[in-house]
Amino acid sequence: MTVLVRARDVRRDYPLERDAVHALRGVSLEIVKGEYLAIVGPSGCGKSSLLNLLGAIDAPTSGTVEIEGRNVGTLGDREVTEFRLKHIGFVFQRFYLLPILTARENVELPMAEAGVPPAERRRRSAELLRYVDLGDRARHRPSQLSGGEQQRVAIARALANRPSLLLADEPTGELDARTGQEIISLFGRLNDDGTTVVVVTHDESLARAARRVVHMRDGEIVQDGVPHG
Repeated sequence: MTVLVRARDVRRDYPLERDAVHALRGVSLEIVKGEYLAIVGPSGCGKSSLLNLLGAIDAPTSGTVEIEGRNVGTLGDREVTEFRLKHIGFVFQRFYLLPILTARENVELPMAEAGVPPAERRRRSAELLRYVDLGDRARHRPSQLSGGEQQRVAIARALANRPSLLLADEPTGELDARTGQEIISLFGRLNDDGTTVVVVTHDESLARAARRVVHMRDGEIVQDGVPHG
């Protein structure tokens, strides 16, 4: 088994005027290539802080985060931006599609930023939209799509540069139960096809669909194992 992500004794403090918020209190975690991991716990327990560190969006106050063997905390701003672009895909609760762009153009955007030639961008975006069952919506703008369709476009966009790691923060949080189940099924298919998936969620159905669940409380991991139910 190949370890894709390794966090060692990670702490993350956010300073206040007279004190600090200790969002993470010495978290250690390994994620193997091909895993499907859900991070769960009450609001304020450190789930999103941990996801931000695993995605190299934030840097730990102490400890290290390695992704594909690289200590991302030592990368400069330009290096870490390029690393995220090429190695990590992000899916968010609120989609964050650009409203003036079509579905195809939204999927192409990270490829354009990575310098992928236009012909390859068009081919790849068409392939990904078909993968998420939106091949016939390529020319639609976000306002013409349902919430579930927008989230599928966002997932296609996250996969555009063939990331080794897909991170999702409450990806079903804005969706009704039926549409949420469609997104859960899509994450399962992505993982079956070899994508390493890490989700932060309050959605019990999504957590049960993962192969491994990490429970957090007060900035620490309190349980790590297979889902129940």
